[in-house]
Amino acid sequence: MPVPAAHFVNGKPVKGPFPAHLRQAMFGMGCFWGVERKFWQVEGVFTTAVGYAAGITPNPGYQEVCTGKTGHNEVVLVVFDPAVVTYEALLRLFWEGHDPTQGMRQGNDRGTQYRSGIYVFDPEQARQAAASKVVFQQALDKAGFGAITTEILPAPVFYYAEEYHQQYLAKNPGGYCGLGGTGVGCPVGIVAG
Repeated sequence: MPVPAAHFVNGKPVKGPFPAHLRQAMFGMGCFWGVERKFWQVEGVFTTAVGYAAGITPNPGYQEVCTGKTGHNEVVLVVFDPAVVTYEALLRLFWEGHDPTQGMRQGNDRGTQYRSGIYVFDPEQARQAAASKVVFQQALDKAGFGAITTEILPAPVFYYAEEYHQQYLAKNPGGYCGLGGTGVGCPVGIVAG
């Protein structure tokens, strides 16, 4: 898939190699247009890109993913500076930014590509993701929500989405965004120790 040379919003590269001090995170929270906007607005995020991951078909396209037959999820790759923003802070944005109890949908968007997912790049991210899921489930339980359906997996291959999807809501400010959270705050210090 052709990848734009620069991020439409901040002008930084959307494809690596990235500077060595930066880290990567990957999240699926529903339609990737709104998810990407949430993350590019965070101080300490170097760049973002939307794409497809956690499926079975190599190099899928949007129309193919929408059939539900590839198993891919719409995801956002977040490249961040851990000296400025922690992975824990990104996890908090993840949990509060969507409803992780909805299974294969987010709002009116339905299908396997809209599932909730955290895709981890190392054992420490895996530990923090799992710990944050436990604590946020407790907060959701108190608020009367059901079980979290979020998958937590080792980061699969990230396939960049088509260029028109990259930073879509910056290029189309009136564009659709069906993203919505539960209104439940993610507890501070979610991954202590």
